Amino acid sequence: MQQPTTIEELICWSYANLAMAHSTMSQGATRYSRINFMIRARLYKGLINKTMNMGSLIDDEKEKLKAGCHCAYCGATEQLSVDHLIPQIKGGANSADNSVFACRRCNSSKGSSDLFEWYNKRQCFPPLLIVRRYLKIVYLYCEINNLLEQKLEEVDLSSLPFRLDLIPTEYSEPSKLSLQ
Repeated sequence: MQQPTTIEELICWSYANLAMAHSTMSQGATRYSRINFMIRARLYKGLINKTMNMGSLIDDEKEKLKAGCHCAYCGATEQLSVDHLIPQIKGGANSADNSVFACRRCNSSKGSSDLFEWYNKRQCFPPLLIVRRYLKIVYLYCEINNLLEQKLEEVDLSSLPFRLDLIPTEYSEPSKLSLQ
């Protein structure tokens, strides 16, 4: 795939790479295989052609409930509060879709930072299930605000409540990633 040119292409490409990584990890594999690359290609094409979708945020809520009460970022189980993936102060919704449990330490550390901005400072990658939720929220925001077809080179990054420029277009090897 060549570099994404629109917001929609960027989000869909990142989501397709996420699916490839998730599939690989679910198989217990440590390297991407031909099948995983085919999953990515098929999903990306389906997302762009609107024959496939990212799935409902309800699925992510089910995962969140199944996982129980622990920090979505570090796994701690004590001193939990609610954190907004896209900070409210930057325009993120005060909704269950945009909320995860976070320990006091992670919540304070993240503050009003974008998810990827914060993880980049920590020199690690967010858990894939958090990335999945984040990408869905970003996509919905862009869809509601008629931004999906906007060219990336024309986007005023300061007008968005998230760091579009930090959305990954490539994912590390599965051994360097985590699901939760």
